[in-house]
Amino acid sequence: MAEPKAHMQRVLQSFFRRRTAVWCFWVLITLYAGALFAPVLAPYHYSDEQREYSYCPPTPVEFFDQGKLRRPFVYGRKLTFDENHRRVYVVQPDKIYPVRFLTQGRLFTVDHPGRIFLLGADSRGRDLLSRLIYGGRISLSIGLLGALISLVLGIIVGSISGYYAGRVDYILMRICEMFMLVPGFYLMLALRSAMPDNFNSLQVYLMVVGILSMIGWASLARVIRGMALSLRERDYVAAAKLLGRGDANIILRHIFPHTLNYSLVVVMLAIPGYILGEAGLSVLGLGIQDPVPSWGNLLSDAMGVVHIYFAPWILVPGVMIFITVVCFNVVGDALRDALDPSSSSSGPFPDNP
Repeated sequence: MAEPKAHMQRVLQSFFRRRTAVWCFWVLITLYAGALFAPVLAPYHYSDEQREYSYCPPTPVEFFDQGKLRRPFVYGRKLTFDENHRRVYVVQPDKIYPVRFLTQGRLFTVDHPGRIFLLGADSRGRDLLSRLIYGGRISLSIGLLGALISLVLGIIVGSISGYYAGRVDYILMRICEMFMLVPGFYLMLALRSAMPDNFNSLQVYLMVVGILSMIGWASLARVIRGMALSLRERDYVAAAKLLGRGDANIILRHIFPHTLNYSLVVVMLAIPGYILGEAGLSVLGLGIQDPVPSWGNLLSDAMGVVHIYFAPWILVPGVMIFITVVCFNVVGDALRDALDPSSSSSGPFPDNP
């Protein structure tokens, strides 16, 4: 019992010595916490729209009115058009809306008809910050669930294939190769095109999770299979067989634990790919559908250069995807090196047990 505990302490010490990885870890914790508490943190519901605020720029929070210090507030804004027929939001100094904290079950908001857009509004006048926070629920959870399902499939198929070898190994590896032959994005599009178009939001969510899970499990299964082929020849596996242990017991107790280090690293490094996969499907209109937000479909507004030019804040979801992908990769690299110090020079494979 003491040895696994000491090993975990060494892993944690090695990980927390990497300051960049620690910062990225806390960024990820913050993102997932924000997604979890979205109804409280978001000033509006994701579907709350006001068409008269279409592409309204970010509204600054003011503290001074005519030189006098006040509680935080925002000015009212009115939509007009200039001589070039471009949208212009004129500040109305006579309309002041105090920012109210911990009211209406939200961290902050302003009274109607005032609106607070810290990151601006989208084409339908919906608060981009609120939709970004709610969208994190979809994008972050899809990445995590997709990677975990792929991990479970890869470990099960790889462990069975490597442990039994022979004909079972041949059949399972040919199935894996069928999935690996098709490029991931094209396989994703093919699977999506085979699904009905009349799904509701929950069905689309589960469908996207299922599609993404079918992409990465095959390559993981081949690696786990190679590790299982080596592990099945170890003395402790032979001893377990002599003691009359069943195959399922041997796989769970003697094969699976020795692939866990590699599997944890794979999950961390695979999640960004699943987040990008969901974003790609949603941008193309094949994933999560409006009005339910995800970071992918929020980027659909940024498909036109004109929209980006007049409303650059619609690129914020892309910035969030970039930050999340970088953080997962940094944390995954640090976790790989902490679990296996030799991986920095010889690749992400665990030491011999």
